Amino acid sequence: MIGAGAAGTMAAIFAASAGARTVLLERTRDGGRKILISGGGRCNVLPARLDETRFVTDSSPNTLRKIIRSWPLGEQISYFERELRIPLVEEPESAKLFPVSNRARDVRDGLLNMAGTQGAEVRTGVRVTDIVRHGGRWRVDLEAEESLHVDAVIVATGGYSVPNTGSDGAGLGILRRLGHTIHPTYAALTPLRADPAPFGALAGVSLPVTLTAKSAVHSAEARGGFLFTHHGYSGPAVLDVSHVAVRSSDEGGPPARVSVQWTDLDEDGWGSALRPEGTQTVGRVVKGRLPERLASMLLDRVGIQSGRRLAQLKREERLRLVESLVRGDLPWNGHEGYKKAEVTGGGVSLSEIDPKTMESSMCPGLYICGEALDAFGPIGGYNFLWAWATGRAAGWGASVS
Repeated sequence: MIGAGAAGTMAAIFAASAGARTVLLERTRDGGRKILISGGGRCNVLPARLDETRFVTDSSPNTLRKIIRSWPLGEQISYFERELRIPLVEEPESAKLFPVSNRARDVRDGLLNMAGTQGAEVRTGVRVTDIVRHGGRWRVDLEAEESLHVDAVIVATGGYSVPNTGSDGAGLGILRRLGHTIHPTYAALTPLRADPAPFGALAGVSLPVTLTAKSAVHSAEARGGFLFTHHGYSGPAVLDVSHVAVRSSDEGGPPARVSVQWTDLDEDGWGSALRPEGTQTVGRVVKGRLPERLASMLLDRVGIQSGRRLAQLKREERLRLVESLVRGDLPWNGHEGYKKAEVTGGGVSLSEIDPKTMESSMCPGLYICGEALDAFGPIGGYNFLWAWATGRAAGWGASVS
C-alpha cells in the first residue's frame, strides 16, 4: 500500500481485514494531512446527499457510476458511525456531513487506528522511488531502504494538489512508466484570480450565487457560496466551476467565460422587481437583495445612479441592469493552481481499471485508487466518498490477488 491518505488508509483497512499481510507506506511523518486540513480542520467526511452527475471525468461515465455505486453513500455513513465509531452530523445549509466532534484529527486517527487494529503495518517517513514487475511479483523500491517484494501493490499517491501535504505527482509518473494512459492533469477546485481585480474593493464580501463557466470544450454550473478576495474570487461555487477556466487556460484556447447570477431571481423575476411603477428607487430594490457595497458597484458599472426612480429608467437601461444581475461577466485571468487546488483533475483512465477491484488491466497485481484516477467531484465530501469507495474496492481486490 503506497500512500496513507484517505484512499490508501481505507484500502489498508480492508486488505488487512480480509487477512492479507498489509504494509502501508507513507512519505510524510504522520499521513492523512489532506484529511486534517479539509473542511477548515473539521473534515467534511461525506455529502449528506449524492448527485452522481456532478462528478467530472474524461473517462467512461458508466465506469465511474459503477465505482461510486460499489459502496453506496448510506453504507459509507454506517461504516463511519458503527465501525469507526465516528458519529456524523449534517450541516443543513451545505448538505455536508462532519464528525460530531468537528475535529478532522478524529477522522484521520480513527482510520489509522483501524488499519493498525486490523493488522496493517504502518510505516511513515518512507519514500517510494519506483514500482517494478519482478519475477511474477512486484518490487517496491524505497529511498535509502531495502526494496520490498510483494504479491500486490495498491497505489494511492494522490495527484499534485496541495503539494505541502506530500502530493507531488510521483505516483502518476510511475504509473505512466508502467504503461497507463494518464489523461492530462489540471488543478481543480481552486480559486480564480483577476489582476487587476475589478471587485478588489469588495474583498471579504460573501453571498450565495449561481455561476456558469463555458469554454469552447467544457462547461459547468454551480450554486453556492461566493467570496470576493483581494486577488479574485473563491468560495464553493467558484471552486466547483474553476476546472473549466483552468482547462481553457492550460489548453491554450480562448479563455472560458464565467458569468454570475447574483441572486435567486432570474430575468423575469428582476423584470418584475424593477417594474417602472411608483416612487421606489433602483438602489433600494437592488440593495434589498444584495450586499449594499456590491449593489452600488454593479449599478456604477452599468451607469445607473442609485437614487434614480424606477419610473425614470429607460427600457434599455432596465435591460442592461437585468443582464448584469442575471448573466453578469466575472472577469478572470488566472487561478491559484495546485497550491490551493483541493483535487487534481485528470489522471489514470478508468478504462484501464476493473471497477469492482480497482485492479489495473495493464498490470495484473497493481491496484489504483483515489485521486490518481481520472475523476473528481464538487465541494462537499464528494471526493472523500470517491476515496473511501475506491480504497475499499482496492483493498478487497488486492487481498485475494
